[in-house]
Amino acid sequence: MRIIGHRGARGEAPENTLGGFQYIQDLGIRAVEFDVRQLKDDALIIMHDDQMIRTTGQNKSLYECTSGDLCQFDQSHTWDDWNEFETTPLLNHTLKIIHNFDHIEVEVKAVNSEYDANKLVEILQQQLIGFEHSAVITSFYTKIHQALNHQKSSFKHGLLIEDDIKHRAIDQALELGCCQIGWMNQLATNEMISATQEANLAISVWTVNDVQRAQELRHLGINGLITDYPKEMLKALHQKT
Repeated sequence: MRIIGHRGARGEAPENTLGGFQYIQDLGIRAVEFDVRQLKDDALIIMHDDQMIRTTGQNKSLYECTSGDLCQFDQSHTWDDWNEFETTPLLNHTLKIIHNFDHIEVEVKAVNSEYDANKLVEILQQQLIGFEHSAVITSFYTKIHQALNHQKSSFKHGLLIEDDIKHRAIDQALELGCCQIGWMNQLATNEMISATQEANLAISVWTVNDVQRAQELRHLGINGLITDYPKEMLKALHQKT
């Protein structure tokens, strides 16, 4: 079971930032998850929310911005002990830091239309060239998976699940040509993990910050554990018992 840093390492460093990705690189962890959105100038950026307020303290819609506006917003705003100004990173800048990672989960956030999905996916695949061995494009949204299929993507993709739809999620993932399911932790029961494995789908579980739960999931044979605290989890799971 690999430990995957959630939005870099959002419990230990500012989320979805170059500093956060360098932090996990320095830990020696080689698996990470982050969020991708597309700005009005088509730039792909790393950010979870569609609003700047939570992470930067500035009340600004992300989709009103261009890539040139990003330097105004400090994504480490809430981190008193973080000494660097962290702008919202572009995807291609992030990939330079994590170029040697074994596993990258690229979560594509919501889009408004099939046109938007196809435009985002086309640019995303161009920027991910060279990461075919490590990148898995994940999303909750069928439009994204359909766009990948329409474009005959060579990249693996995974369906994210936060609704209690049980076996329908597995059927949907298979219909969409996915290689894995990302189960929300509360839905990752023994039954669903077993059923997902029987369908030959890889499993990531998010977001797991409890060590005992992580040990249970490791025993069940999941592939990836997405956590806010990769340093703490790495230390705990490698302790001899």
